[in-house]
Amino acid sequence: MEDEESEAVLKTVGRQVKMWRESAGMTQPELGAAIGYGEDLVSSVERGRRIPKPDFLDKADEVLGAGGKIATMKVDVERARYPKKVRDLARLEDEAVELGAYAGHHIHGLLQTPEYARALYAMRRPAFTEEEVDRYVSARMARKTVFDRVPRAQLTFVQEEVTLRRPLGGRMVLRQQLEHLLEIGQSRHVEIQVMPTAREDHAGMAGSLRLLKLRDGKTLGHLEAQLHSRLVSEPRDVQVLEMRYGMIRAQALTPRESLTFIEKVMGEET
Repeated sequence: MEDEESEAVLKTVGRQVKMWRESAGMTQPELGAAIGYGEDLVSSVERGRRIPKPDFLDKADEVLGAGGKIATMKVDVERARYPKKVRDLARLEDEAVELGAYAGHHIHGLLQTPEYARALYAMRRPAFTEEEVDRYVSARMARKTVFDRVPRAQLTFVQEEVTLRRPLGGRMVLRQQLEHLLEIGQSRHVEIQVMPTAREDHAGMAGSLRLLKLRDGKTLGHLEAQLHSRLVSEPRDVQVLEMRYGMIRAQALTPRESLTFIEKVMGEET
């Protein structure tokens, strides 16, 4: 497993499944046959090596007569399904009253469609397994709750023009992604801006960045590089990021101009 927190959750779930199975006098093959899963998966779940799907836990709970004690662990298992760095970032996003992000290489994660996100993870090197791709895509989509929660957070994004034209996943995936940007850009608490490639002045040359203003008034920065991501909390460093993001937004097209620009790109590129 990727982190101790997830590993502890899965081992606890595995022990519970094993305890209820043995109390019911069933073998692993018998339980697998009863709930529609293979013996190998049952064994892996009981050892904390595999993440059980909600359906697995629901059926095991019913067959073993656990009275909801197994099924109720679905929430904890769902959190463990996501990588630690994603869980940590999602917690910060949930606390944010304002979130701003500049993305220079691809569509920002919170704005991605499932198909676009899958294309990104599928091209990762060294390659992810299909199970890992599924896990990361699910984790990314789960973070989209930041758009729907109440009270609303103010969300702003600046996308490089090239991210609107690069056909990651193919032309159809790109078109669906651009349509999604146009749809979400209509929300009153979301502003999407485009940084044209032709701009001569650009405050974002140091790379992509993210800013999160939390409920307690504290502002944090978040930076991603090739192999690592970093949370920035030092006030002087955060101040620099805030200044840069403000300049990036001022240099980019306005939100209204940007939506018109995205429509234009759709006509040219897809």
